[in-house]
Amino acid sequence: MRPFSALTLMVIFLGSAAMAETVVLEPVAITEWKAVYGRVEARDRIPARARLGGTLVELAVAEGDEVAQGDVLARVVDEKLGFQLSALDAQRGALEAQLTNAKAELTRGEELLAQGVTTVQRLDALRTQVDVVTGQIAALEAQRQVVEQQAAEGAVLAPVAGRVLDVPVATGAVVMPGEAVAQLGGGGIFLRLAVPERHAGDLTEGDAIEIEGASGTVTGRLAKVYPLIENGRVVADVEVEGLTDRFVDARVLVRLPVGERDALLVPEAALVTRGGLDFVAIEGAGLRAVVPGAEVTVEGVAMVEVLTGLKAGDAVLAVAPEAGEVGHE
Repeated sequence: MRPFSALTLMVIFLGSAAMAETVVLEPVAITEWKAVYGRVEARDRIPARARLGGTLVELAVAEGDEVAQGDVLARVVDEKLGFQLSALDAQRGALEAQLTNAKAELTRGEELLAQGVTTVQRLDALRTQVDVVTGQIAALEAQRQVVEQQAAEGAVLAPVAGRVLDVPVATGAVVMPGEAVAQLGGGGIFLRLAVPERHAGDLTEGDAIEIEGASGTVTGRLAKVYPLIENGRVVADVEVEGLTDRFVDARVLVRLPVGERDALLVPEAALVTRGGLDFVAIEGAGLRAVVPGAEVTVEGVAMVEVLTGLKAGDAVLAVAPEAGEVGHE
């Protein structure tokens, strides 16, 4: 038998010290992820519509503004309503003059009846005339309130609290009743996904979803999967805590769990690179070349999937040896 070199003895010594911690490989079920793009959307997307036709004389908001429910966004004026109010005021003045005269006639009739000069029938006719004119004034007042309410409806109110997404009109424009003056997004922000229908069976409400953001990966929850498939896509909503509504309809990279598969995982610290190749130390068998795959975190431990080079039952050193390859001279 040929003697061991000093280098070989040192490697064996270091390797035996590292063998105190070994990992016996067993297949582990890992989640298969599907990368898709989600779109940031407002839960409620409601137009603020004009209730009155006329000229837009005031526009108080612009795209991106935040508003509360009931805030005045714009004001529409119909000049014909002002003319109607003036006509009603003139009619009221005429009726009030008639009422004053009718009341005076009634007073004189009551005095004449006390003197026995007139009849009760004539007095009743005077009372009826007073009541008729009073009713006409009341009807005119109600009609005036209707016109005033129409003028007040020129104020375009925010139907929900949220952010103004679009303002398709400008000051001075003529708008019709029911025309949208602004588009509002409110009720919270969520991600809407369109997933290929072949993955429909793998989507379950409540699943954890990974979202790639500027500050790193965050986790959301699959809140709803819609039953209607459109253009070969399944629509689903994802709730993400702290999702900003600064950019609505922005595209965000999302990773969906679409299945599971068995894989062999080794601790990341067990990998050692020599000459551009990756190795792991096998108990009793030295270093073995492997092809690593994706990194996976299992219970807070960084693991690496091994695609080839290992099999189930291999005992892998949890920490790679610091010396060169184990061998004999």
